[in-house]
Amino acid sequence: METEAQALQVHTVSFQVLLALLALGLMWALQGLPRSLISKLRSRNRSREQARRHFVRGAQLLGRSRGATAQNSGRSLAREAAAEADKAIALDPLDAASHVLKALALERQGQATAAIGCLDSALVLPVSKSLSAPEKSDALVKRAELELETSDSKRRGLEAALDDLKAAVGFNARNFKALCLLGTCYEKKGMLVEARKAFQDALEVNPKSQEAKAGMDRLS
Repeated sequence: METEAQALQVHTVSFQVLLALLALGLMWALQGLPRSLISKLRSRNRSREQARRHFVRGAQLLGRSRGATAQNSGRSLAREAAAEADKAIALDPLDAASHVLKALALERQGQATAAIGCLDSALVLPVSKSLSAPEKSDALVKRAELELETSDSKRRGLEAALDDLKAAVGFNARNFKALCLLGTCYEKKGMLVEARKAFQDALEVNPKSQEAKAGMDRLS
């Protein structure tokens, strides 16, 4: 027992020494960096933390806007959400989430064209690097919806939406909303084979979907 206790004590001391060495190594590494670079890194971290707080505040306001019963109240909250998104973007312009938040807040205010512009910013490099594949897929679906809604030419809007929806499915093959909307767009273009496949893929993701079933019924 005494031997085991001594071994445990030696292991504990060794671990503490290792931690101390790692801490010293980090200090030496930091000392080797220019003070301006260290200051810049700290400032960047602070900016990101502040941006995250504005983003969270904006997301909360947008949630309240969607739950508001009075239209004026909902739009007012959406304007506040967009303002918080702007603050987040100013602090961390490479965080795509804040651009998406602003797009959703603008859509809530009825400014669909401006919302598309924000989604364009979120989906272009290097900003889009901060999005995961499913997040890119969702953003592309939202842009496709807005393109169908706002285009002055139905044909142009349909083509743009199709491009986005095909890309959305490429990022997430199980994006049910993308598959259903893709099927609808193909159907409008008269591409019935492609439409049927999209609706069938949607049913494989969600077999109970009435939207996908209705699409298949129309094409049968």
